[in-house]
Amino acid sequence: MKTFRFVLSLSITLALGIALNSKIGSIPPLGKFLSPFHGFWQNAENEIIDIESTSLDEKLSDSVNIYFDELLIPHVFAENEKDLFFTQGYITAYHRLWQMEFQLYSAAGRLSEILGPKIGTTDLIEIDRGMRRIGLMYGAENSEELFKTEEPEVYEIIEAYTAGVNAYIESLAYKDYPIEYKLLDYTPEKWTPLKCFLLISNMNNMLSRGERDLEHTNALKKWGREVFDVLYPERPESIDPVIPIGTEFNFDPIVVEKPNVTFPLEFTDPIISKPNPDNGSNSFVVNGEKTANGKVILTNEPDLSLNLPSIWYVMHLNSPTINVMGATLPGGPGITIGFNDSIAWGNTNAKRDLVDWYYIQFKDEKRDEYLYNDNWVPTKKVIEEIKVKGSFSYFDTIVYTHHGPVAYDRNFNSRRTETLNLAMKWIAHEGSKEIKALYLGNKAQNYDEFVEAFSHFSGPPQNYSFASVSGDIAIWVNGKFPVKWEEQGKFLMDGSKIDHEWKAYMPQSHNLHVKNPPRNFVSSANQHAADSLYPYYQYDYSFEHYRGRRINDRLRVMDNIEVKDMMNLQHDNFNYNASEALPMMLDSLDSASFTDLEWEYYNKLKNWDYFNGPERQAPTIYEVWWRKLNTKLWDEIDSADIAVYRPNWYNTIEILKKRPDFEMVDNKSTEVRESSGDLYRQTFKETITSLEEYLQKKEGNSLFWYTYKNTTIRHLLRINPFNKGKIKIGGNRSIVNAASSSHGPSWRMVVELGDGKVNAWGVYPGSQSGNPGNPLYGHMIEDWASGKYHKMLFETALSPKNEKIIHSITLKP
Repeated sequence: MKTFRFVLSLSITLALGIALNSKIGSIPPLGKFLSPFHGFWQNAENEIIDIESTSLDEKLSDSVNIYFDELLIPHVFAENEKDLFFTQGYITAYHRLWQMEFQLYSAAGRLSEILGPKIGTTDLIEIDRGMRRIGLMYGAENSEELFKTEEPEVYEIIEAYTAGVNAYIESLAYKDYPIEYKLLDYTPEKWTPLKCFLLISNMNNMLSRGERDLEHTNALKKWGREVFDVLYPERPESIDPVIPIGTEFNFDPIVVEKPNVTFPLEFTDPIISKPNPDNGSNSFVVNGEKTANGKVILTNEPDLSLNLPSIWYVMHLNSPTINVMGATLPGGPGITIGFNDSIAWGNTNAKRDLVDWYYIQFKDEKRDEYLYNDNWVPTKKVIEEIKVKGSFSYFDTIVYTHHGPVAYDRNFNSRRTETLNLAMKWIAHEGSKEIKALYLGNKAQNYDEFVEAFSHFSGPPQNYSFASVSGDIAIWVNGKFPVKWEEQGKFLMDGSKIDHEWKAYMPQSHNLHVKNPPRNFVSSANQHAADSLYPYYQYDYSFEHYRGRRINDRLRVMDNIEVKDMMNLQHDNFNYNASEALPMMLDSLDSASFTDLEWEYYNKLKNWDYFNGPERQAPTIYEVWWRKLNTKLWDEIDSADIAVYRPNWYNTIEILKKRPDFEMVDNKSTEVRESSGDLYRQTFKETITSLEEYLQKKEGNSLFWYTYKNTTIRHLLRINPFNKGKIKIGGNRSIVNAASSSHGPSWRMVVELGDGKVNAWGVYPGSQSGNPGNPLYGHMIEDWASGKYHKMLFETALSPKNEKIIHSITLKP
């Protein structure tokens, strides 16, 4: 099953000869759509800001002033917190309503409801079934119930935000609808607090659902333990973890003994779509010992899908109890990544395996009971109605065990045997308090308050970086982590055995952290969290092996750092992977037999300094060669009749260096047994042939990296006129500047703190407005690509007379 972002491809062709007031298939009634008064042109002709001062009877307790600056960032000044968060919801909906709703239609498994049963050959009902079976709504409902019973004051803030969204929705006539509603011919529905919690579930889905338990089980069964350990080692020799090597941990850990365990080796077909493995981030902070002016500087950039509308929406929120600014997630209250008068924080994904699969044995075909600890335990069954646009509803029965929902069973993705039933256990299914953590974090004034605030953060696990005006820097690995015995959850586990259960959770105080380390900086880039001195088992299949090492290499030698230096490091294009792989690849070539063309390509690579600059040609050559080499090298994995995956790039190099005759190095498609050197030589020639063919087809006859990579910011519906492609930016995945073809830095922030003052800069690949008809739609993309940041307007008071304010409005009770 392909992930949603790859399958939603809509091609919209409008012809004036169509019966304009008829709905044809998925095309909306074009008479309304093309109307210059009510349809698309109404959207296209909107002014930059067209909200005027508005009276919201009985919805506000006092007046709220909103000032829009040159970037369309709203600065909201309210007299109390409820009015503040009400207005946040109202203004966010003004710019991003369709995005807010659409992302949650996907999370809730409701795409068929607005798009119909299929798009092309893609079965949207199956996609919706998969989303419901992984239990995002289940986790959201548990969180909402937790807030209602334990956090009523924060729940009131969520209700205020919800009321603001609904106040804006209620103000809309058809002519005011965002264009996507008109294209798909549906209307906004009422917002609810549950949707705010579903937004958190959706972030968990993006950032904490990655796992390879079933693929590992397949590989272990197919190739045996010795080959498995070569392909997927847990801890490579060279790591530069988030917490500095040698850090001592002064606590008594919870100990769980590994039982005499046998994993159920069942072949499975895990085809429920998985989050992008490149989802990650960079964050690094330096203290006054390393900066030119003695102030601390914090940076952050979340590396996510490059979408329009952008994932983030920037806001400034001010009331007598709060003054905070930064990037928000449209659909939820508060600032997710940002700064206030006293502190700044950023976060990166803390890689950790938090999804485990359990083999379930039902008593009989009724599936009313399952075996657990030598007893038959009752199940719970939930009937899900999937509404389908233009068709009948589809009903799916999901069986729940105490482990979690049985996502794979005889009715869904169990192709090998009708007795294969796999339950999914995931931290995100449990009620959690992330919205409280953000709410308190937005108001935190010092390190202790920051630690207390984010102690409530369960997931998705994040490395939270911290800086304060008083000069402190720190990093915390925040999340709710089960205490596991070695390899627990690395393979499919036996759902009937109590020994396979999670026994305890780590105390929050045992979570990894460091404050004011001797090296005078902290950093994280999704790498290993700690060295082997940390007493808890930590595992993830996708630790990053390059960006963190590059950042730390640079920060160790950088001194007299200024804000511009930190910005430059965010845009660093050094290709660590190439620096380790390319020398051995080039050394293997037989230059004595080179043609003139081969010499030309060889010299471009030989003279390369390993920087993926946008107008370099060597990165293009290397990229093609490296990918062809991996395809030949891992042909047994790619052609396997079960779900398995290639080793990561770092381990691939380790195998090629240290085990050049490893059995999988041989290309099974030929009768000759190849060594790694043979594969280098074959794929070098194939690379030249491929790129020469590419040059014949491309205008400009150029191998420039940015044109070959073609970084594109894509509209969520993949409507070509709403996309922005061929962006002139370097980098790539596993490079600090992690801009690949469709993925990369979704928000860049640099904050300088000291002398009682906070200065901040930011940029992201998009715009505040989600309206393709807005004159500023996507206007920051070129700045984002070129490394130009915008100074954030962050004041404790504003007025319409400020030269950076382009519009102001007042919401009145």
